[in-house]
Amino acid sequence: MLALTVLDAPPKPAKPGLARLPDWLKRPLPAGNGNNYTARQIEDLKLETVCESARCPNRPECWSRRTATFMVMGNNCTRTCSFCSVPKDAPTPLEADEPARVAEAAARLGLKHVVITSVTRDDLPDGGAGHFVRCIEAVRARLPHAAVEVLTPDFLGDEAAIDAVTDARPDVFNHNLETVPRLHRTVRGRATYARSVGLLARVKRRAPGVVTKAGLMLGVGETTDELFDVFADLRAIDCDTLTLGQYLAPTAKHLPVQRFVPPQEFDELAALARLLGFKQVVAGPYVRSSYHADEMVPHRDTH
Repeated sequence: MLALTVLDAPPKPAKPGLARLPDWLKRPLPAGNGNNYTARQIEDLKLETVCESARCPNRPECWSRRTATFMVMGNNCTRTCSFCSVPKDAPTPLEADEPARVAEAAARLGLKHVVITSVTRDDLPDGGAGHFVRCIEAVRARLPHAAVEVLTPDFLGDEAAIDAVTDARPDVFNHNLETVPRLHRTVRGRATYARSVGLLARVKRRAPGVVTKAGLMLGVGETTDELFDVFADLRAIDCDTLTLGQYLAPTAKHLPVQRFVPPQEFDELAALARLLGFKQVVAGPYVRSSYHADEMVPHRDTH
């Protein structure tokens, strides 16, 4: 039986600054030289990773396992989401050889599951969809047996852009909702809840065999009832996979944490989500949308 703590009202706004981490968010650094090896390959091939740009707390662990999430189309984002530490500045021109460099890095790291994300490029006519397609094709050509997961922006709801990436048949099409509808303007700025849900729905309608995946970060002021509503919305569009993690403010200037969610509560939310029919649910304080992504996808098939 679930003993979920129900939040009937949003927490009171937290004061600016970095909150003290609870004990369950403290962990030792991994040993070994895998971290250095991964860093050398990323530097040698002049690639960006969301691991570094978003200051992901899992970077030491993931890089020690010789895995990383590649971030394409530069390191400057055209949006100013309050939770994200990716730089906000004038975007840089696309690099024609970047897809090949991503594929080479995946090969050097021996990846069987390649995750590709990007900054949001609202300045491009297709939002960068064509570049995602070229990255998928390059990885497939270099590593035909590897699964490919894309974690895309919303492309401003451009159906042609969404369809172009879908038609490239990534094994997983991931798009993060980040938070509940009430908090979207505060947390995600220009993004909208309806647009994000609509993107995932369109992908599943167009390519039922592609795994759809969505992520939420907790601790930004959401209530339990609001989370349940989002779970239901995602299942209504046949979203396959759900990730739930704790929001951690990258710096004192970013959106403050409203609440640290205990591990047991993550377990209870995951159990509820599974009852609703998600094929896979991964939830925990350090879970991120691409964390251990290779363990969250069925075996590679041909589309």
